[in-house]
Amino acid sequence: MTLFPDLLAATRRWASDPDSWPIQPQYDPDERWYARIAATREHEVWLLTWLPGQETDWHDHGGSAGAFTVVSGALVERTVSGGRVRHLDLPAGAGRRFGAHHVHGVANRGAVPAISIHAYAPALRSMTRYRLLDGKLRVAEVERAGVSW
Repeated sequence: MTLFPDLLAATRRWASDPDSWPIQPQYDPDERWYARIAATREHEVWLLTWLPGQETDWHDHGGSAGAFTVVSGALVERTVSGGRVRHLDLPAGAGRRFGAHHVHGVANRGAVPAISIHAYAPALRSMTRYRLLDGKLRVAEVERAGVSW
């Protein structure tokens, strides 16, 4: 059995030390900006920026477990449970870990830009995108690392 690091602790370490980031955050007015900032045999770490109104669609992480920490601004995580959409507000400093089969959407619903750090184990190889229809998530497409991102 492979043991993975505490991904939430990893995102909190990276979030607490912006001077260690190998790239500075950038903002794209058309879509979320993201860059992988670290990769080990056990996990990978990504830096993301979110302008107000930017969001992901419903997605999973292709069997990878994950975590993220909000560095600045605020994000909202959407999940579906029992056919109902649930919202979790995540202000700066808040973090969230999730298992390998977690499906969610994340958005910046605030008035200021947000920055977050994400970690995945094992490294992302695919992501499944979903549509929410009649309270149920339906597969829309599967994206592959090296092709879609």
